[in-house]
Amino acid sequence: MSSKIDLVIFGARGDLARRKLFPALYHLDRAELLDSSVRIAAVAREELNTPDFLLQMEALLKDSLGSSWDQAVWERFSHRLQYLRIDFSMKKQFDLLKEWSLKKRTMIFYMATPPSMFAPICKHLHDADCVDEHARIVLEKPIGHDLETSKEVNDTVAQYFPERNIYRIDHYLGKETVQNLLALRFANRMINSQWDNSCIDHIQITAAETVGIEGRWSYYDKVGQLRDMVQNHLLQLLCMVAMEPPNTLEADEIRAEKVKLLRALSPINQSNVDEDAVRGQYSAGWISGEPVVGYMEEEGSEADSSNTETFVALKVYIDNWRWAGVPFYLRTGKRMKEKVTQVVITYKDSPHAIFADDDGEANNRLVIRLQPNEGIQLEMVSKKQCMEERLGIEKRTLNLDFHDANEDSRIADAYERLFLEVINGDQWLFVSRDEIEESWKWCDNLLAAWADKKIAAKPYSAGSWGPSKAEVLIETSDRSWYEHK
Repeated sequence: MSSKIDLVIFGARGDLARRKLFPALYHLDRAELLDSSVRIAAVAREELNTPDFLLQMEALLKDSLGSSWDQAVWERFSHRLQYLRIDFSMKKQFDLLKEWSLKKRTMIFYMATPPSMFAPICKHLHDADCVDEHARIVLEKPIGHDLETSKEVNDTVAQYFPERNIYRIDHYLGKETVQNLLALRFANRMINSQWDNSCIDHIQITAAETVGIEGRWSYYDKVGQLRDMVQNHLLQLLCMVAMEPPNTLEADEIRAEKVKLLRALSPINQSNVDEDAVRGQYSAGWISGEPVVGYMEEEGSEADSSNTETFVALKVYIDNWRWAGVPFYLRTGKRMKEKVTQVVITYKDSPHAIFADDDGEANNRLVIRLQPNEGIQLEMVSKKQCMEERLGIEKRTLNLDFHDANEDSRIADAYERLFLEVINGDQWLFVSRDEIEESWKWCDNLLAAWADKKIAAKPYSAGSWGPSKAEVLIETSDRSWYEHK
């Protein structure tokens, strides 16, 4: 474990820092995974002093952590914290950070800010002599709006930090279940030996939310669900599911295999966009028995109409020997029926059915749940426990629930793992520049096809599973979206 760390959080008064970053650091301290010498500077523009910041943070953590709160841990954790008021656009104010820093320590700069602030902050850090060869920087998404702007962001940061010191966050990669994909695939020969087109019929990746845009209309309307979820989270999940085995678990090896996978994605363009892609926008409906408004009626709506998608469903193919002919169905949306993120691997039917009850509905399925309850399920066929039938069969489920299996009764939040890896200087759970740019190339093709063919976002009722065309997308191949019963 690395010590002598000075962690600087820019945007320390923002929603991300308050909901995720400081609670994650508190839990790391509670687990005694932060060296006693680690110091944390909370940097924001608001006029505030350290004692008042600590009072507010204590109240926030008490409220959010509930039974996880420990006053003794807070006393230890709070001594690490200092609030620094810095206007990110004011070069001179970065001298405060220089005065706070200590020599012969590694500085980590966490950018919990809009990407538009990356350039001025990096420049002012450099001018204030806060950046040396060991300094690391952590970038939150979005890394650009398309391929061109992502290159601009990466070029800007690369002026001050080498690639080995740049940590691009995709918080899905910090989830235990996502990391467990590596162990599941590559540490279990019985699974790894069947992980290809000879055994697998198709794979579904779903990331559904019941919430709407949560007051971010002006931001979201310029982005949409493809940029917000597919370009990063879903394509990263696809990489972890489908990439070739890395030679080792070193960061460069894992990231290289993900880049190869992204380059093997078959494009969705004008020739196939009508058949292989669906975009939708939620209208008024019901969530958990409560009425909710449609996208255009959300708070902050600034237009009479909008074609921004809040739902995307895709049929994707990978052009390599392992996955040739296997469709990957990706689905993500807001105001959906349930909050669920899962990967479902459906295996092919047995080539010859000898059981009378085997009507094709008893496919083996491996269901990997990321939320709300992390775990892995294997759906398999077993003999019915009865005397009335000679050899009747039924579907049974083997369930590995990570919450039940965890003696500590809580699963670490993704940001806890990501913070720990940054502190330890390991990039294996972070996204490389090549991955960002390859994923943008693929998404830009799809966005261009939508624009060129003027494909409208199809309405769907809040509380549903999206537009009816999303069902057609998968049902034309005699398949259906998986719903856990």
